[in-house]
Amino acid sequence: MLAPKKVKYRKRQKGRSFGTAWRGSAISFGKYALQTMEGGWITDRQIEAARIAITRHVKRGGQVWIRVFPDKPITKKPLEVRMGKGKGAPEQWVARVKRGRVLFELDGVEPPVAKEAMRLAAHKLSLKTRYLNKDERVFAL
Repeated sequence: MLAPKKVKYRKRQKGRSFGTAWRGSAISFGKYALQTMEGGWITDRQIEAARIAITRHVKRGGQVWIRVFPDKPITKKPLEVRMGKGKGAPEQWVARVKRGRVLFELDGVEPPVAKEAMRLAAHKLSLKTRYLNKDERVFAL
């Protein structure tokens, strides 16, 4: 699972993910990409499951780039604990994602294989996504 190496003392606040992503919204490394259509959180487990789905479908051919990193801790208090006494321990890690952010990029495979791999990866994520091809014209969100 993806997680930061060092996190000391600070538990992050919830925050908001409104608006459209300007950074990380274009294809930079590969020819094919998976882009979000809405904002939200993607957990480290979802990112890993999507990555495994892509690499299995392309039979470890081509190259995959992961363009998001889960650096936000989500805390949870144990069951049946009274109110107060501070914030809970970090339970999982999430990546805060805005609308239009490119999540995965892929290169070195044929277009139908890439499209199917991205479709399989999209089923592992909790947000609406779309498939992008660098050769085809892409319209803004």
